[in-house]
Amino acid sequence: MNGHWKRVAATHDIPAGRMRACTIEGRELLVCNTRDGWFAVDNTCTHADAKMNEGRLGGCRVTCPLHGASFDVRDGHVIRGPATAPLRSYATRIVTGGIEVELPWAETTSAPR
Repeated sequence: MNGHWKRVAATHDIPAGRMRACTIEGRELLVCNTRDGWFAVDNTCTHADAKMNEGRLGGCRVTCPLHGASFDVRDGHVIRGPATAPLRSYATRIVTGGIEVELPWAETTSAPR
C-alpha cells in the first residue's frame, strides 16, 4: 500500500487474543492482537453492517455478532458466510510501543511529493 501511517493504540492497550475498535480519519477499524501478530480490518461486516468488535475473536478469525459470518483478520477474506465480500485489511507495524496502521491517501488528497 502507498499511504500514511497513523498510531491507533499502545500495544499494552490490546492484550494477546483481544481486539479493539478505533476510529482514525473517519474510518472505523478493528485492531486485533493474535498469535500470528497484529492485524487491522474494517470494523463493519460486509454482509449486514454489524460492528465486528461486538463479535468474537478466536485465533485469526473474527465472527460477526449478527449472522455469524466470519473473516480472517490477516487479510480480511471470508471464512464462512453469509458474507461474500471480504473486510478491507490494513498493514500494521509496531513503533515505540504503539500500533500503527497504514491508511490510503484520500481520493481528494494527493500524496506528498
